[in-house]
Amino acid sequence: MNKVLVTGGFGFIGSHIVDTLIQKNYEVAIYDNLSTGSIGNVQAKVTPFFGNVEDEVLLEQAMDAFRPDYVIHQAAQVSVQKSISDMTNDARINIMGTINIAKLAHKYSVKKIVLASSAAVYGNSDVLPITLSHVPSPLSPYGASKKTAEDYLKLAKELYDVNYVNLRYSNVYGPRQTANGEGGVISIFTNTVINKERPFIYGDGNQTRDFIYVKDVADANVRALEYEGSGTFNISSMTSTSINQLFTIIQSFGSHLISPIYKPEKNGDIRESLLCNKATIQELGWEPVHSLETGLASTYEFYFNQQHHSLPATVLDSPSHRLKPTTLSS
Repeated sequence: MNKVLVTGGFGFIGSHIVDTLIQKNYEVAIYDNLSTGSIGNVQAKVTPFFGNVEDEVLLEQAMDAFRPDYVIHQAAQVSVQKSISDMTNDARINIMGTINIAKLAHKYSVKKIVLASSAAVYGNSDVLPITLSHVPSPLSPYGASKKTAEDYLKLAKELYDVNYVNLRYSNVYGPRQTANGEGGVISIFTNTVINKERPFIYGDGNQTRDFIYVKDVADANVRALEYEGSGTFNISSMTSTSINQLFTIIQSFGSHLISPIYKPEKNGDIRESLLCNKATIQELGWEPVHSLETGLASTYEFYFNQQHHSLPATVLDSPSHRLKPTTLSS
């Protein structure tokens, strides 16, 4: 049985990757500092280790004890705004953490590293969708640190022959997500609709994103692990959705009409993001299977049930009776 170490495996995306790996009969260990994740996110039998990825000593103890065949590296500082306010910490986690992974992967004969990268490496583009040939031009330290992490894995391949796959995620969303990170707007909107509160939209709301459901991302990670070569791929739905459109869909699941509060746009935010996934489909044999509407419905139901789990089902205005798919214009 192949062994996989998932850094950040108790987190939002990492825990879904762990679920998928267990379903495919991999033996899994998790290395996590629980800064954003929760042990409760993983119900399966795994081997847990606790520490920061920038702590090489603790990370090596985990690698030495578990001896993984593969590492899926999800642990990261994921907030654009936090990277702007503290770029040193962002670099320490995202760059030094990845360097530690690469060094130890070489030392312990790991077959492949799969890295969670980001659409943030690209910056703005006049041509959409953004293909892999687009020259990266990050607008934030977060984007720069992710691009640098990718480069170190490419060097590890050249210097140490450690295979890698860099997965550039578009905006990931789904159950277990926190408000931090690139797709956190969905968990924020969902909770405000459930609580009948007005959310903030930064900018005019016409900025667009490419939202991808977390279970599709988990599947992409396992496909990357099983891919024979090394490379970089976009993981995206290739569907453009404005923040205003997004809120309209999520609001349709609730029982009250709510108007958002518009505030000035944030520094470092990309205006339009749409990633081309054609090369990923061809090379990895992967493609997204969850539409935005079905993914948002599942996400809404997860948070609704979280907030109302103690009430009898007959008392609740359960979203399962109210979820109606909304057609989006691309």
